[in-house]
Amino acid sequence: MGTKSVYYFLRDVGIPIFASFVLFQGLAQKKNEDFRYHIRKTTQPITIDGIVDEQAWQEADVADDFFMVLPMDTGKANEPSEIRMTYDDKNIYLAAIFFNSVHGKYFVESLRRDFSFGKNDNFLLFMDPFNNQTTGFSFGSNAAGAQWDGTMFGGGRVDLNWDTKWISEVKQDPDKWVVEMAIPFKSIRYEDGVTEWGINFSRLDLKSSEKSSWTPIPRQFPTASLAYTGVLVWDQPPPAPKSNISVIPYVLGELVQDFDEPEVFEKRVGGDVKFSISSSLNLDLTVNPDFSQVEVDRQVTNLDRFELFFPERRQFFLENADLFASFGYSTIRPFFSRRIGLGVPIRAGARLSGNLNENWRLGVMDMQTASVEETGRPNQNFAVVSLQRKMFSRSSLGLLFVDKESLRYPEEADSLRTQFPKFNRNLGVEYNLASSNNLWTGKAFVLKSFAPSRVNGNGITQAAHLEYKSRIWNWGIQEQSVGEHYTAEVGFVPRKDFINLNAFLGHTFFPKNEDWGLVSHGPKLSSSYFLNQKWERTDNFSELEYLLSFRNRSSFEVGLVNEHVELLAPFDPTRSGKDSLATGTKHRWNGVRLDYASKPQSMFTYTAGGYFGGYYLDGRRINFNGELGYRFQPHVSLNANLSYNHISMPAPWNDTEFWLIGSEVDITFTNKVFFATLFQYNEQSKNFNLNSRFQWRYKPASDLFLVYTNTQLLDPNVGKSWSLTLKFTHWFNW
Repeated sequence: MGTKSVYYFLRDVGIPIFASFVLFQGLAQKKNEDFRYHIRKTTQPITIDGIVDEQAWQEADVADDFFMVLPMDTGKANEPSEIRMTYDDKNIYLAAIFFNSVHGKYFVESLRRDFSFGKNDNFLLFMDPFNNQTTGFSFGSNAAGAQWDGTMFGGGRVDLNWDTKWISEVKQDPDKWVVEMAIPFKSIRYEDGVTEWGINFSRLDLKSSEKSSWTPIPRQFPTASLAYTGVLVWDQPPPAPKSNISVIPYVLGELVQDFDEPEVFEKRVGGDVKFSISSSLNLDLTVNPDFSQVEVDRQVTNLDRFELFFPERRQFFLENADLFASFGYSTIRPFFSRRIGLGVPIRAGARLSGNLNENWRLGVMDMQTASVEETGRPNQNFAVVSLQRKMFSRSSLGLLFVDKESLRYPEEADSLRTQFPKFNRNLGVEYNLASSNNLWTGKAFVLKSFAPSRVNGNGITQAAHLEYKSRIWNWGIQEQSVGEHYTAEVGFVPRKDFINLNAFLGHTFFPKNEDWGLVSHGPKLSSSYFLNQKWERTDNFSELEYLLSFRNRSSFEVGLVNEHVELLAPFDPTRSGKDSLATGTKHRWNGVRLDYASKPQSMFTYTAGGYFGGYYLDGRRINFNGELGYRFQPHVSLNANLSYNHISMPAPWNDTEFWLIGSEVDITFTNKVFFATLFQYNEQSKNFNLNSRFQWRYKPASDLFLVYTNTQLLDPNVGKSWSLTLKFTHWFNW
């Protein structure tokens, strides 16, 4: 048996031999290398109007004969699609025609940019200019003309927080819909002189519940998977990248009342500058940044013993965020950008990020915050350096360094140096595993923290996992160890001093006759054990779940839960200010979890779920949660969500009830004018919150915002704060 045959045998049977990857990854050829689209330069003018009648389109090659990905990946798509591409000295052009064998109205959620993929008839383009199968760009449109753009990382994930300048237009009739787009070369990054890029085209048609792709992709992977792209072959190297400088200033006026303080009117000026250091490396500078237009956090009922995670929403930190934020795991993050500027103004910042070449990526960030006299907080500097080296076909080796420095204390006091330590640093190395066919993925990393105290703050963390994902089998194992003295002041590590072991195993069945419209179903068993440094159990969570997926894209899931907790610190199980359970007490309970999601094609959509089972001190907990949505497509989308918790425990907790209610109105007058209002009521935190945002994108990447926010605290913390902000931004580009 040859070397490659051994590798494929190991892959097919799913034997977890990590060393086989190190031995064989370099031998694997790109999966869809034979799918090649030849793009040729045109001298003919092209008007982006959704009408494919120019001579350039008649001369372009056609990519058609798509493969079905969902509901089943065993044949060609039923819905015909055609893609044409060409280019000139300034732009890449694409025209896509999507025919309908199933007639009916198109399904779109709204005209809002960066729409939800699964709720829209849509087309997506995936480009891998470095042909490294890990990074790239995505552009797309839904059937009503809403745009989608994002950077790609991790081999198939899309960061939709990235916006750039490009244009598109959609036309539709009952038999087909057409999208034309022009993407400026200066809006993307690529290596000079390279004549082959990775590329793929994806279509979702909700009328037929069919997702298709130009290249064949196994159904368990997203069509964004760069491991399965074809090849875009240029007739000559794309135009050499030219200098690209963008200046994006803002001016802002804001009226603020902060609870019992008098009203204040504030004026601010600031902005960003973008320099293209090379064709693939970008320098971003920001001065006096403002994030008042950013959407507020979604409130939650908190019954967790540890700090909750809320995602970053500020634009400056989100572009190329994977270089900095993807290091570690979701609960072991050495860098979490929301720690920067928390309750203190950011004065300035810089970020250098991108590809150095096909194999190397670099990210460098430096942010400076102001001092706060009232609390004694000094000026602080946050510096991050990330370096990634591609390994084998799709894996990578990464290095991360995070440094937080306190500068110029308002006064010399030991208490201030304890509250705001002089420095906190993290140094880490991480290996990301991704096989050429994406069946095997994994990660292994080690982190070391440094702090002024020789005892507290200097610690080590390490973790690793391996996962196998085929069409019918999905299993994984993971271990984590966080030291007692490990600290990450610019990270998110809610729990320390533990060893954690996880494992899961899932299987998928495919019924031959699709009874009840069922496409697939199967069980999954997962278990997680927390141990102390003596390898004694403190917590464990196990669940046996069963998932049913239907052809119309609805789903139902049921899970049986077993949980054991030994408290390591006092804890109020209602988190409502009542008494706390004592450290060292042990608790065990069982429960049932249910979740259902309706089909996205309906104008009325909903999800419903709940938990019924035990709780601390042999108590009981009942939870109902759901979300209702109705849309008057494509202009109005209405959503409401609610969560109800009823907890029954012995005295002094007795019965406790929490309601969490939210509603959202999203109006998209056009694909350039938007209005959204979010209302939230959290009974646990006694908080009413209202956030309304109007946005007019009067030119590509240039906006006018009007934002109103109101927060009302109820008894016992009575108070009210509100703000009204008018913000104007403009993108100047040379």
